[in-house]
Amino acid sequence: MLENFLQKIEPQQFVEMSGLEDFQLGKQLSIYEDRIPNLKGIQLAIIGVGKVAANAVRSYLYQLTNITPTLKIADLGNLAKPTNEVLIPVIKELLDSQIFPIIIGNQHHFTLAQYQAYHLREQLVNLVVIDKTIDFTFDKVHARRNINFFNKILQQDQSYLLHLGLIGYQSHFINPRILQFFENQQFDYMRLGHIRAQLEETEPIIRDADLLSFDISVIRQSEVPATRNPSPSGLFSEEACKMAHYAGLSNKLTSIGFYGFNTKDDLNGQTVHLVAQMIWYFIEGYNSRKGDYPFASKNDYQRFTVLMDEGEHELVFYKSPLSDRWWIEVPMPIIGNTMHERHKLIPCSHSDYIRACENETPLRWWHAMKKAL
Repeated sequence: MLENFLQKIEPQQFVEMSGLEDFQLGKQLSIYEDRIPNLKGIQLAIIGVGKVAANAVRSYLYQLTNITPTLKIADLGNLAKPTNEVLIPVIKELLDSQIFPIIIGNQHHFTLAQYQAYHLREQLVNLVVIDKTIDFTFDKVHARRNINFFNKILQQDQSYLLHLGLIGYQSHFINPRILQFFENQQFDYMRLGHIRAQLEETEPIIRDADLLSFDISVIRQSEVPATRNPSPSGLFSEEACKMAHYAGLSNKLTSIGFYGFNTKDDLNGQTVHLVAQMIWYFIEGYNSRKGDYPFASKNDYQRFTVLMDEGEHELVFYKSPLSDRWWIEVPMPIIGNTMHERHKLIPCSHSDYIRACENETPLRWWHAMKKAL
C-alpha cells in the first residue's frame, strides 16, 4: 500500500552518491529509488513531507558518519501529496509493521497526522511536543485551522490521549489562560528557562512519550535561520541534539517528527544541517536502547520505598540496572482491560527520588495520581 502514498527519490539530485564512502550513512540506507525497499528487518524508516525541505535535510544526513551499522534503516522517499490524509496511513502501516517512522516535515501541524495514526490503531498514547509555543486557541473560528492542532487532538470524540508533555515553551508567547487550561489537565510542561537550568529533567518527560513532535522553532533563530516561526531566544543546537538523543534512548517511543522549517531563508544550509544532526543523534540513541520498561519487568529493578509524612503513606521508586534510569509507581484503576497496565510506572529522575527523601512529593506523581482518580 505504501506505493500509493510515497514518491521515490533520486539521491543524485541532492548528494553525490558516488563520492560517499562506505562509512557514511547514505551508503548504508535502503532507499526508495526504483521500488519500495524490502522492509523485512527494517527498524527505522525516514519519510519526507515536503520534498524540498526533506531533500535538503537528506543532503547533509547522507554525509554523516554511520556509527550504527547493525541498524537497518530505510529512506522511503517523500509523500506524493504532503497532506495529513496521506501521512496518516503511511505512519499507521509502518507502526503496524513495527517499523519506527522518522518524519521530516516542513510544517508543525503534521503532528496531528502523527497522532491520528495511533488513534486509528485505538492505541492509548502519551504525546510530547517540543515547541516554543502551544498550538491551541480558545477562539472557535481559529480552532478549526490546522496550526491549532492541539484543539483537534483534545476535542476528539473518543480520545486516546492519556497524557501530554510540553517542553521548551516561552511564556511571553503564550496566553496565560492556555497555560492554566493545560495545568488543569495535569499535563507535564517545562518552560525554556527551566530547561536551561536543568536539561536532564527533560529526559523523563521525553521517555514517557509514545510519539514525539519536535518543532525547530524551539531553537533560537541565530542557529536555525530558516525556521517558520523564529525567535531570538530558544534552545542551543547542542541542547536540541541532546534531547533528540534522549528520544532515541526511550524504549517506549515509536515515532518522531521534526517539523517547522523551510529552505528559502536558510543560511548556508545551517538549519537543515542541524535537523540532519538531530536525526543522527536520535539514531545514535536508538542504537543504544537498553530494553528498559515497558519491555523489562520491574521485578528486575532495584526497589526503593520512601515513607512520606512520618510514615502516613509511601512512594515506591524503581531504578533500572540496565541504564540507571528511574521510575515511580502510580496506582492506576482497572478500566475494562489492561489498557493502562504499562502506565503504572512513570519515568522520573534521580532528583525526584532525592526530593521524596526530603518529604517533597514529586510533581510528576501528583499529576499522574490526579489523572488516575
